[in-house]
Amino acid sequence: MTHVSLIPFKVENRFKASSKVPAGVEMVEAPSFWTLSNRGYGQVIAVLDTGCQSDHPDLKGQIIDGKNFTGDYNGDESNFEDNNGHGTHVAGTIAAAETGSGVIGVAPDAKLLILKVLSGEGGGSMQGIIDAIHYAVEWRGDNGERVRVMNMSLGGPQDIPELHEAVKNAVDHDVAVVCAAGNEGDGNLETDEFAYPGAYNEVIQVGAVNFNGELTRFTNTNDEIDLVAPGKDILSTYLDSGYSDLTGTSMAAPHVAGALAVLTNWAEKGFNRHIGEAEMYAQIIRRTTPLGHPLTAEGNGLLTMGLLERIAVWSGEKSSAS
Repeated sequence: MTHVSLIPFKVENRFKASSKVPAGVEMVEAPSFWTLSNRGYGQVIAVLDTGCQSDHPDLKGQIIDGKNFTGDYNGDESNFEDNNGHGTHVAGTIAAAETGSGVIGVAPDAKLLILKVLSGEGGGSMQGIIDAIHYAVEWRGDNGERVRVMNMSLGGPQDIPELHEAVKNAVDHDVAVVCAAGNEGDGNLETDEFAYPGAYNEVIQVGAVNFNGELTRFTNTNDEIDLVAPGKDILSTYLDSGYSDLTGTSMAAPHVAGALAVLTNWAEKGFNRHIGEAEMYAQIIRRTTPLGHPLTAEGNGLLTMGLLERIAVWSGEKSSAS
């Protein structure tokens, strides 16, 4: 079956230590929303990537379980350590804990199911990805926890029917599937670029902008883009218990995955019931701000978690003033 690989990314800088809320987490307005929610507590996000440094100070308390689907470590299924860096970075953006001496993710109280589907060189089998998707859907924690969100910052050029079926099965089981759009963009908004599984209609496909809200040249454009998030110079956890700035749509997608965990908790508390994947999708799309780019580039716009709260405040101010 087809080989799949990491969506190319760029290491901008590496750091031994950090102590701040990353600019990407600030840009999607996660901190303003933490006052209204429990920051993703009880939610489990599956991270299908290169693994994760399990003893990183910001992540060691966040990992609930994991499995290796690659030939790394002689195929030891219990060893899902990251020997690349990409997966650790993605995991940190989603759910790095607030330790006071590192970084913090979008959903710092959520848990991570680490599924190593890509080797240290960044490649893996499509069958491994498919198996990991099914594994995530069927996984249950010791206390009955289940995966509600899945992040895949990876892709391949071919539409594989078995991959599509696995994605559809996940969505049918109320798992929101978040995918990076891909970094094959040529800067020409008139041309389309597709990477799978990101280009499937059933997934939440995320493109990348910089901190000024400008499209990155590399971000794929196509008619299945759902929204955009910061993907340039993104600070997060990295190998050797350190930190790094990375660039790519791979860095944009985990902002959305973390936001889904927080918003799902908020919505279920408000509705006093379980919500399905379609309602999870609606919650994230309601919290987007158009940036003025074509729909094929930005979809519904930039993830801005605090949008509805700002509207409520503005409405109250206008009502009291009238």
